[in-house]
Amino acid sequence: MSAESEFDREIALDAADGGPGTYRGRLGEGWRIGGGVNGGLLLALAGHALRRKLGETSADGIPGHSDPMAISAYYLTPGVPGAVTVRTDTVRRGRAVSTGQASIVQEDGTGGEVERVRVLATYGDLAAVDGDATTTATPPQLPDPDACVSAAQAPPQFLKHATLLERLDLRLDPATTGWAVGKPSGNGVIRGWFRMADGREPDPLLLLLAVDALPPVAFELGLPGWTPTLELTAHVRCRPAPGWLRVNLTSRTLSGGYLEEDAEVWDSEGRLVALSRQLARATSPRR
Repeated sequence: MSAESEFDREIALDAADGGPGTYRGRLGEGWRIGGGVNGGLLLALAGHALRRKLGETSADGIPGHSDPMAISAYYLTPGVPGAVTVRTDTVRRGRAVSTGQASIVQEDGTGGEVERVRVLATYGDLAAVDGDATTTATPPQLPDPDACVSAAQAPPQFLKHATLLERLDLRLDPATTGWAVGKPSGNGVIRGWFRMADGREPDPLLLLLAVDALPPVAFELGLPGWTPTLELTAHVRCRPAPGWLRVNLTSRTLSGGYLEEDAEVWDSEGRLVALSRQLARATSPRR
C-alpha cells in the first residue's frame, strides 16, 4: 500500500473536539460523480473511522476489531467537497466481533450542520477466517483488461463531471457498455476490471469503494439519468490479494423508479472477497 495513495489521503482522519471517537477529515474535488462525492468513498471514510474506534483494545482488555465484515449506510444528503466530521460510537464489543455506528456530517453554510450518511457496522478479524470459504458463485468471465473499454475513453465532457474516474483504472467488458453508445442491452449487467490508478493495492477498506465505483447498472437498463444511492450494505468476506479486482453488477428488479443493484468483487486469486446490495433511485433523463 502506497503511503502517497490518493485514496488514503482522502479517508485520512484526525482526532477532533467532541469526545473520543470524533474525527475530522476533508473531502476533495477529485471524488465527485455529478454534484456529489461518490457513495463508496463516503462508505470507506466511515469505515476508516470505525476501524479506529473499534480497533482499540477495550478498558477490560478485549482486543479490538479492525476489519469491516458487514456495513450498512443510509445516504441522507449528498456529500460535497470540503471539511467533514465523523462521529462514531461503540454499540457492542464482543470477543469475536464488535458493532459500531458512525455519522458523517458537514457544515450547512448557516452555522449549523447537515448529516450526509449514517452507518451501522460489524467489525472482526478477517485474518481469523481467511481461507474458510465455500461458494457456488463463480467469477465473471472477462476479456483481458487491454481488450476492455477504459474509463479514460469516456467523452471529456462526461469526465468533467465524474472526476472520480481519474482516480480509478476501470476496464469495462465491451459486452456491457452498450449504454455508452446509446444502445443499452436491457440485461441489467455491468462488469469489469477495477484497480486504483496510482497502483494502491486493495484491502478491506478499498473494497468498500469498489462495490460502488463502476457506472450504475441502471445505465445498461436504458436509464442514464442520475442514480442516487439510498441505502448500501456491503459484506467483506476476506482480505483481497494484490492485483486487479473483478467487479460484477447486476439488477433484476426495477419498480416504481427504484432498483436494487447487487455487486460481487473477486480478487486476483479468484476469491469472492466482497458482496453488496444497494437500493437506488433510477431516474430517466429529462427530455
